[in-house]
Amino acid sequence: MEQEITFLEYAADAVVVGAGHAGCEAALALARTGQNTALLTLNLDSIAFLPCNPSIGGTAKGHLVREIDALGGEMGIVADKTALQIRMLNVGKGAAVQSLRAQSDKNAYHREMKQVLENTPNLRIIQAEAAEILVEDNKCVGVKTTYGGVISCKAVILCTGVYLNGETITGNVVQKSGPNGFAPANHLTESLINIGFNVRRFKTGTPARLDGRTIDYSKCEIQNGDTDIYPFSFMHDNPPENKMPCYLTYTNLETHGVIMENLDRSPLYNGVIQSTGPRYCPSIETKVVRFKDKERHQIFLEPEGADTLEVYVQGMSTSMPHDVQRKMYASVAGLEKADIMRYGYAIEYDCIDTLDVLPTLEFKKVEGVYTAGQINGTSGYEEAAAQGLMAGLNASLKLRGLPPFILRRDEAYIGVLIDDLVTKGTDEPYRMMTSRAEHRICLRQDNADFRLTEKGYACGLVTEARLARYQARKAKYEELLEKMRTRLPLKEVAPFLQKYGYDQPSSGVSYADMLKRSIPLKDIMEHFDVFKEYGKDVIETAEITVRYEGYLKQGLEMIERAKKLEDKALPEDIDYDTIAGLRLEAREKLNRVRPMNLGQAGRISGVNPADVSVLMVWLATR
Repeated sequence: MEQEITFLEYAADAVVVGAGHAGCEAALALARTGQNTALLTLNLDSIAFLPCNPSIGGTAKGHLVREIDALGGEMGIVADKTALQIRMLNVGKGAAVQSLRAQSDKNAYHREMKQVLENTPNLRIIQAEAAEILVEDNKCVGVKTTYGGVISCKAVILCTGVYLNGETITGNVVQKSGPNGFAPANHLTESLINIGFNVRRFKTGTPARLDGRTIDYSKCEIQNGDTDIYPFSFMHDNPPENKMPCYLTYTNLETHGVIMENLDRSPLYNGVIQSTGPRYCPSIETKVVRFKDKERHQIFLEPEGADTLEVYVQGMSTSMPHDVQRKMYASVAGLEKADIMRYGYAIEYDCIDTLDVLPTLEFKKVEGVYTAGQINGTSGYEEAAAQGLMAGLNASLKLRGLPPFILRRDEAYIGVLIDDLVTKGTDEPYRMMTSRAEHRICLRQDNADFRLTEKGYACGLVTEARLARYQARKAKYEELLEKMRTRLPLKEVAPFLQKYGYDQPSSGVSYADMLKRSIPLKDIMEHFDVFKEYGKDVIETAEITVRYEGYLKQGLEMIERAKKLEDKALPEDIDYDTIAGLRLEAREKLNRVRPMNLGQAGRISGVNPADVSVLMVWLATR
């Protein structure tokens, strides 16, 4: 057997393995805070690739993008620059659940992010496959590639996406592959198991891509972008131009019949796929089986880019055999003669148990090893990017000898995401949703910069230019709030209020008072000719502050109560088996998760309020 030859490929402070959305943000966070960083990718052409839906944002995901941007990340900037259209979702609902969503040009997004990485100081990109994490005395000392190249480092951030032992499945055809025909990473999992990770298999899937020329759009409903909204990035003044529409169509009983007749050929139902798939992004087979009473399901036809004819069929993810896919898609209105350019498939991949990970996203068993993105069991580009930024930033802070950066649940959706992962773990691909955030009224996408930009600046990631923009926006917001609270003479407001059915007030009324009476702000602005010098984003944040004042006050009081538990730290070396009064399940879960404070302890599945009370008494008697 030929002896393996190793050589020093590069000496770095940190190595990022994988250049998807998590890897890009991790590498940028490290390099921009002064760390000499190597970014390994299986293929330079797959950097920041959008292998599934060609979009950024969406419900709760748009919040994550705005938070990433507020902290100095890149996703929002690139999403704005490469959007084909942008929309605000849930406009008919409360401000807390409204989210931006951009239809992205997938090739432009990849090119733009690659260019950003290539032009970032302290960052070297290397096309290579990581085969082994090198560890000495329980500390990371480097990464070895399949070709024997060693990159020495003190920190490694694993952002492997769906590539670890990736297998695509269509019908009974199972192939070793990453997404979209890219090569999988078949060597690293063994090393992860050897250093102590618990590895399991998850699955996700994607629909077919159709030739746009062969779709009959006259049978579909057009979906244009919005214009009167703000962009993802706080660094941009205006939303992206809407260049291309999407279209809406529906499945029907014929579609469902094709699926039910061929269910025995579906890998999801005939035993070929054993791994766990995403609950909130089910395949069309799962939707038809689970919701038998529904006569139709929404299907969105989304362009993949300005330079391609490919159209993504959102809502029809499938791993059915190709002949079944042809019948299935052809049964949908507008797709009767559509040519399939790429068939749908499911993909299985290795991921880890995040109960083995600290809130900094550092592995508990080996110092300097961090994980971010789908390796942590999450689904979605935005969830991945958020974790990548936090893992990269925490690795950088540790390398600089500075305290970690951990966001609480009341500070950011990113805080909710990471806390859920490291406290509760996940048995299925985890997707961010507004319902997961108990403090969502305070965690809106419009105020992400107010919540996070100063924190990002303190960590060294937010630039002086971004800080100055934030300070200018905050000053405008405070100025506008002051104007909204200005009282107007009775004679000026009485006729206006009477138009909306209000009795004549006994004294002057402020603009804020009118807003609280549910009078539309645009009507106030037009009638009194006010506030027109302010941008849409500033006006929205001020309006929400006034209109939701009571709810926001309640929310802040709830946060203060929760913080009292978060402030009660639990010792790292605590042996829960020795604490009298704890139930057996609680002891097992507490020893497994090792929470940092009482607040986190109370959120662990299997730990009840009585157990938290026991811990409070134990802390008080120490």
